[in-house]
Amino acid sequence: MEVDPTDGSLYRTLSSLVTPRPIGWVSTTGPDDVDNLAPFSFFNVACVSPPTLQFAPGKRRGRPAGLTDSQRNAEATGEFVVNVVTREFVDAMNETSATLAPGESEFDHAGLERAASTEVTPPRVAGVVAAFECEHRETVDLGSNALVLGEVVHVHVDDRVVNGVGKVDVAEVDTVGRLAGSWYDRVESRFRMERPD
Repeated sequence: MEVDPTDGSLYRTLSSLVTPRPIGWVSTTGPDDVDNLAPFSFFNVACVSPPTLQFAPGKRRGRPAGLTDSQRNAEATGEFVVNVVTREFVDAMNETSATLAPGESEFDHAGLERAASTEVTPPRVAGVVAAFECEHRETVDLGSNALVLGEVVHVHVDDRVVNGVGKVDVAEVDTVGRLAGSWYDRVESRFRMERPD
């Protein structure tokens, strides 16, 4: 199969082949004090110094200015939190992908407990293995999506995934990744390779 990007949307091709994609479970608090929580599979690390994460929400019909609540809140308040999705939280993460009215909270819809953040206002999801508190740096309009960049100002990591030398033990973090459509993946079959000099 050969694909010409000008023949139509490449969404299915991109989302089927760029896999597995990490899921950024982004919590924000709007100017109206409503806590929002939404998963984004267009998510990753953007930079290490300064530590910066990015998520890329698509345009939403029927929303103010076509923006997701997450993007609008992050820009309006300058803050958001990225919660790490593990197998334990995958069903709740899926529940928070429901389309709710802007004044409704996905935390409440999914029956999730909030945990206070340290440096920012939006809450974390209580019990997640890790959460990154971020200050909004900038948003880049890319057409059908926006690239929302946030600098990490605090990190919460559950001690049960930290090894004896104070580092995250990747063998203990059961993250879930997004494939395409309704398909997801778990980190179950890890292997090591030494990088050549």
